[in-house]
Amino acid sequence: MRIGHGYDVHRLKQGRKLILGGVEIPYGWGLDGHSDADVLTHAVMDALLGAAALGDIGQHFPDTDPAYLGADSMALLREVIRLLEGKGYRVGNIDATLIAQKPKLSPHLPQMAERLAAACNISANQVNVKATTEEGLGFTGSLEGISAHAVCLLE
Repeated sequence: MRIGHGYDVHRLKQGRKLILGGVEIPYGWGLDGHSDADVLTHAVMDALLGAAALGDIGQHFPDTDPAYLGADSMALLREVIRLLEGKGYRVGNIDATLIAQKPKLSPHLPQMAERLAAACNISANQVNVKATTEEGLGFTGSLEGISAHAVCLLE
């Protein structure tokens, strides 16, 4: 068994879609980034790659490569899973936390878990996604950005 941890953060920007865990969230602001800036999926990918000692998403999908401009992070996650499966790993479970003052994310968490599970070729009961605020503190509390942490177990 191998354990991995991932973290990602993106700045909020008006005029972009807000996509978290492959789910588009209705909100006036989205996350700024080279790809779709899905912080949750990025944190999950980094956790998975880290558990397998395969670097990070920046090494596999650099933001300097135009091929990844506007990329669907769920497609990138499926590529990470193919890489892991090719090395003989399978995902045991994923536990992730979104940190955002707004919007209210709890209604969307089950769908995020389902989409992440499908991309990882595992069942939804192997993925837990939760959300919290920072009580108005820090960059997430002041609505400057959204961050996510993820841990995983590979077998």
